[in-house]
Amino acid sequence: MSTVLKVEGLKAGYGKSEVLHGIDLHVDEGKLVSLIGSNGAGKTTLMRAVSGMIRPRDGQVTLKGSPVAGMAASRIVRLGLAHCPEGRHVFAPLTVEDNLLLGAYRYLPGLFGYAKKAKVQLDRMYALFPRLSERRKQLSGTLSGGEQQMLAIGRALMSEPSVLLLDEPSMGLAPVMVDAVFETIRNLKQQGITILLVEQFAHMALQVADYVYVVERGSVALSGTPEEMKRDPRLLEAYLG
Repeated sequence: MSTVLKVEGLKAGYGKSEVLHGIDLHVDEGKLVSLIGSNGAGKTTLMRAVSGMIRPRDGQVTLKGSPVAGMAASRIVRLGLAHCPEGRHVFAPLTVEDNLLLGAYRYLPGLFGYAKKAKVQLDRMYALFPRLSERRKQLSGTLSGGEQQMLAIGRALMSEPSVLLLDEPSMGLAPVMVDAVFETIRNLKQQGITILLVEQFAHMALQVADYVYVVERGSVALSGTPEEMKRDPRLLEAYLG
């Protein structure tokens, strides 16, 4: 089994503050790896450093065997990594379909064939998210929080990524929509999509994961399979109590 994403000794932060103090992790092809930890542990900073939204201070990020640490986010997307950020960040004044099409920009500037490739991906997203198909001409800002989260995931998938980063997909959603989003994540996993997931609900993150990393104060404190994590008294006390 090949490793799609590998992070070694990653350090990152903001200004003079260092948030990550040497993170090591890997994600194998077709697997779902969950990151759990308390607020402020550094999970979102890790996702941002991996995807190029912030520049790492040290360490390596390897995507499909090629180093990408320090590259621009737009280039990393073209190499096969898509980041669905915390807070969804859909473009509210644009329609659902326009938001999705923006996710296919990795096919640009080669305009020849762009429409055909984008149409294939649109059809895939509408099959995966029938609710988005029903609302394709609706302004994205008028969608519910759960629908916007589905749109954000669909937009990321439009680039046909080798690995998908999902940062807090359940944040701010009603319980029924949290269940719907996690059903989508299970579906993506069944399709063989490689996923790195940050999730505030540890019990749900464990349910869908093949492997788990616990991040505390910018470092990996624990790691193992979900079954191992469920038996660890430190995890039980801190996150599953």
